[in-house]
Amino acid sequence: MVTDHPRHRKEQCLGLTMAMFLVFSVVSPAKAVAEDDPSFTITFNDGEVSPLRLEVPAETRFEIRLINNGKTPAEFESIPLSKEKVIGPGVSTFIVIKYLDPGEYSFFDDFHPDAPPAVLVAVPSED
Repeated sequence: MVTDHPRHRKEQCLGLTMAMFLVFSVVSPAKAVAEDDPSFTITFNDGEVSPLRLEVPAETRFEIRLINNGKTPAEFESIPLSKEKVIGPGVSTFIVIKYLDPGEYSFFDDFHPDAPPAVLVAVPSED
């Protein structure tokens, strides 16, 4: 039965959105980093992000593995990095950062707004 009741449309949209997120999160993206690029891990667990502070190399290409150990979807979102990625429950994925100036770049789990914000700290090399 089709209905125009706003609550039903909202539920249908939420269900379709969640299904799309799960499909795109489960599909394994092609490996986009070289074998020698450094890799770091951020885990999500139903509103908990770990670590809250992650040091990464400045001016270097690297990978961040995003692992959702929770039972609900999570979303890595960083406005300063212009990056966002939805991670379904039990899903592991990654993003590639090609270059960061030294400094701090905040990120958060957009699906859990009460979770504390976290930060990537791009540290210059000691060469």
